[in-house]
Formats: sequence, C-alpha cells, structure tokens
Amino acid sequence: MKTLLQRFVLWASLASMLLGSPAAAAASRTAPSPAAAHAKLSYRRIFKSSSPEFIEIIVHDDSDAATFEIRQLEEDPGAVPFEVGTPLREKMFELAAQLKNFQGQDLDVHRRIANLGEKSFRWEKGSESHETKFNYTLNSAATQLMQIFEGLARQQELVTLLERRMKYDRLGINDALLQFETDLNHKLLPEPQRALPTLDQIASDSRFVEIGRQRARALAERIRHPS
Repeated sequence: MKTLLQRFVLWASLASMLLGSPAAAAASRTAPSPAAAHAKLSYRRIFKSSSPEFIEIIVHDDSDAATFEIRQLEEDPGAVPFEVGTPLREKMFELAAQLKNFQGQDLDVHRRIANLGEKSFRWEKGSESHETKFNYTLNSAATQLMQIFEGLARQQELVTLLERRMKYDRLGINDALLQFETDLNHKLLPEPQRALPTLDQIASDSRFVEIGRQRARALAERIRHPS
C-alpha cells in the first residue's frame, strides 16, 4: 500500500513538472482550436398562385457550393446544388452586413399594397441566427440583395429549362434561348457564365436546329467577351 502511494506521489509530481514546463506551455498554445463557424445566408419567397410559388436559395461565406429550390408548393421539396462565385457571395454578405445581418430589422413598408409574396432573409453563424420577413421594402440594401437572389433563381430556372429542352424537346431549344437572351439583355442574370457549358453543348450539337445553334454560339461569345 505504501509503495502504491509513493508511486502516485511521484507520478503527480512528474505531471506537474511537465505541465508547467515551457515545452508544455508551447504545446498548449499551438494546440489546434475548434474550427471557426462560417456564416450562411438564405433567401426564401413564398407566393401562392404564382409560378414558381416557392423559391429558396442558400449560400455560404466560405464556399462556392450553394443550393436552390424552385417549385410549386404541392411539389415534393428538394434542394439542388449549384455554385455561386466568390465576388458575388462577398457582395451578398456585404449587403447583409449593412442590414446588421437582419438582427432587429423591420424591412417592410407596412402600407396597404398588393400581396407580392412573403420574402425572408436569414443569416446564421454557429448557434446565432437572425431572420426578417417582408412583403415589399424600400430599403436599398435589402432590394439589391433580393434582386441578386431572385436573379440567381431565374438564372437556374433558365439553365434547367435549356437542359430539359436538350433532352426532351430539341425543336423548342431556340425559344428557351430567346428567354435566356432577354434576361441577359436586361442584366437580370448575376452570373451568366454558369450557363456556358450548356450553351457550348448546344452550339456544337448538330441535332439542334441551326438557328438555335447560332444563337447559343452568339450568347456564349457575349458572355465570354462582354463589351
């Protein structure tokens, strides 16, 4: 019993010396800290009897990986991955920061106007989250952020339409390209370069009508070399 007690005292003494040594202190300082939480920004619009009725887009401050969900309310939910580039994401988080990441923000005009659908912004980081909802706003930063999100949703709708026409309705490809061109002309698409792989595929595929191939080629050229 005495031997066990002596060993315990010796072990405790050695442990105390090691923990108090400069090497131990340095090791403690260089020990990896828990990963810092990254922020997530989301936008949702619910507008019954419209098309689409439901839009939700989620972006992250540390990754191009994002998700979108565009559907009618009765359809099964399901987010689809896509990408949003760093410059655009930085702009989006900058606008959110101008709005104090939606903490205590009342953006609605609170006037008797038509129902334009319930929109919501949400910012999350770790266990902290803030959200605000509105029908219509006059806040400049909120309007800019909403237009970016809505533009991303429209952009993904058009790319999805093009891909669907490529598979199931090759004769209708030119009409889909015209829709894309109209939105491009009005500068409604935040990152039109995301459509380049699809446009290039249409332009090089002889199964599509020539007018569609020419339009796809011209659109790709415009996107690659904006004036």
